[in-house]
Amino acid sequence: MKIFAFDERIGKEITSYGSERVQFSRIARLVNPSQISFMHLGPKGVIGYHQASIPQLFLVVEGRGWVRSETEDRIPIERGTAAYWIADEWHETGTDSGMSAIVLEVESHTFNPGEFLQELPIGEK
Repeated sequence: MKIFAFDERIGKEITSYGSERVQFSRIARLVNPSQISFMHLGPKGVIGYHQASIPQLFLVVEGRGWVRSETEDRIPIERGTAAYWIADEWHETGTDSGMSAIVLEVESHTFNPGEFLQELPIGEK
């Protein structure tokens, strides 16, 4: 057995797009250009407004925060919920108190989180 760390201790700081207090730890690279990563946003952390290069599923595993797409409306998100953005969709993520998430980025027309996850109305937990 081997034990690995994937939290903010081994993460790379992300500052692009105006991001602040974000640590990014790649977990695996699957069939190019897919990958699984861990993101830790510290208190008042923001992943700046940018376009998704490929479809992205942001699964919150700890804490709470907000997400938004092309609108200015911030949608609350917390542990046990996920946000999904399609390729080229503009989006931003932030938190007041801190948040950690597993991020799946998969370039495939068959990547459909709704196949296994229950879709919630926007803004509902």
